[in-house]
Amino acid sequence: MTKEHEIIFAGFGGQGVLSLGRLIAYAGMIEGKEVSWMPSYGPEMRGGTANCIVIVSGSRISSPIVTKFDTAVLLNQPSVDKFEKAVKPGGLLIYEQSTVIKPPTRDDIEIICISANEEADKLEAKQVANMVMAGAFIERRPIIKIETIIDALKKALPPRRHNLIPFNEKALERGRELAKQAEHVSA
Repeated sequence: MTKEHEIIFAGFGGQGVLSLGRLIAYAGMIEGKEVSWMPSYGPEMRGGTANCIVIVSGSRISSPIVTKFDTAVLLNQPSVDKFEKAVKPGGLLIYEQSTVIKPPTRDDIEIICISANEEADKLEAKQVANMVMAGAFIERRPIIKIETIIDALKKALPPRRHNLIPFNEKALERGRELAKQAEHVSA
C-alpha cells in the first residue's frame, strides 16, 4: 500500500468512535504502516459529538489535518449532516441505520447502510456496534487485514477485558458479511 487512506469516524460520545479509530490506527502500526490518529470531541463527552481522523499510509504522512476523506464511517445523523459533503468523489460512506433518519443522498460516492446496533443487540453485546462498523469498513476498503485488527484488540484491551474479544471477533465478521450483502445506495 503506497497511497494514503484518509478516514473520518464520527458519532456520539460513548459509541466507541474514538476507540474504533484508535484500533484501526494501531492495526496499521502493527502492519508497519505509517498512521495518524487525531481525536476531536465536545466537552460533553458521552452523548456529545465525537470524531477522529485516521490516516493509514504506506509512506510518510505529510499532515494529520484532513478536510476531505476517502471514507466516512458515521454513527449518527449529526455526523452524516456534517461529513457527507467531506467524502471525496469516488469515496465510501458507511452509516448506521437506526441512528440516521435522513440518509445521505450523494450519487458520486459509494454509500452503504449497516444495522450495527441491531447486530450488536443480537450478539447481546451493545458495546460492539462500532466493531460491526469496523468489519464493514475493512470489507469494503481492505487497507489492513482483519486478523491484524483482532491482534490489535488483544494488545489494546486490558487483560480484564479480554473476555470481550470473542464478541468483537463475531461483530467484525458480522460487519464484513453485512458489507458483502449491502446494496450500493449510490455508486
